[in-house]
Amino acid sequence: MQKTDFQGVFPAITTKMTDDQEIDLAALRADVAFQIEAGVDAIIVCGSLGEASTLTAQEKIVVLEAAVAEAAGRLPIVLTIAEDSTRAAMALAKAGAKAGAQGLMVLPAMRYLSDSRETMAHFRAVAAASDLPIILYNNPVAYTVELTTGDLVALADEPKFVAIKDSTADTRRINEAIAALGDRYQIMTGVDDLALESLMLGCVGWIAGLVVAFPRETVAIYTLAKAGRIAEALEIYRWFLPLLHLDIGPKFVQQIKLCEAIVRGTNPTTRAPRLALAGVEEAKVRAVVEKALASRPNLSKYGV
Repeated sequence: MQKTDFQGVFPAITTKMTDDQEIDLAALRADVAFQIEAGVDAIIVCGSLGEASTLTAQEKIVVLEAAVAEAAGRLPIVLTIAEDSTRAAMALAKAGAKAGAQGLMVLPAMRYLSDSRETMAHFRAVAAASDLPIILYNNPVAYTVELTTGDLVALADEPKFVAIKDSTADTRRINEAIAALGDRYQIMTGVDDLALESLMLGCVGWIAGLVVAFPRETVAIYTLAKAGRIAEALEIYRWFLPLLHLDIGPKFVQQIKLCEAIVRGTNPTTRAPRLALAGVEEAKVRAVVEKALASRPNLSKYGV
C-alpha cells in the first residue's frame, strides 16, 4: 500500500456474530462484498466498532483472513492493532502482515495511560514489527491517551507512519497538523458527524462507522466534497446526521449493529459484556433509522 492509498472512504466494519456470540465468517465476508460493491476504497477490520476488545488475537487473524479472501485483491484490508501491551501489539502486527493485511491502524496500548514518550515508543515498536504502512489512530476522547501535534512532528521521521485517523472531535487539530507538517501525513477524519467539515479542512479520507449500513451515501458525500460540490454534499450530509450521531457514546457498537439489522437484515448480536439495546434506547435508534429510511435521498440526482 502506497501513501496515496490512504484516501477515500474506509469502512470500519462490524464483526458479525451468531446468536451464541461466535464470529460469523460468512456474514463478515458478505459485509466486505457489500462495501466493495458500493465503491469504498479500503476496509478496516477489528477496530473499536469491530469489537476488538472482545476478540482474541487469533480471532482477529481469522477475521482478517476472511476479509482478505473476500476482497481478493480488489481493495486493501487494514488490520487494527489495539492491544494491552506493546509486545502483544507487535506480535499481532507481525501476524497480520503474514495473513495478508495491506496496512495497519495502530492505537496506543490499552488500559495503561502512557505518557508522550511511552506512547511514541509504542508506535515505533509496532512499526518495527512489520513492513506495513500505518495509520496512527488518535482518539483521546475514547482512550484518554493523546498524540499532540508535537508528537506527530517527532514521529514524522518514520516513513511507515503514513496517515492519521483524527478522532479528537476538535477540527482545530486538523489545521494545526497541516500547518506544522503540510502533507507529510494523510489525515483521515474518524468522527462521523464531523466528517464533511473535516474533509473541507483538508482531510483526504473518512474512516467511517455508519457506512456499514449506508455505504453509497457515505461514498456520495465524500465524492461530492472532494469535487468541491459542497452544497450538494451538504444536502446528503444533513439527512445523514441523525444517523451519524449513532457513532457516538458507550453503546455505539450496539446502536450501529441495530441500524445495520434494520437496514440490511443482519444479525445485531454483540459479544458480552455488551448487551442488546432494550426499551427506550432501542426505540430511539429504531425511530432515527426509520425516519431516515422514509426520507432517504435519491443519489441519482447527484450523478455519483
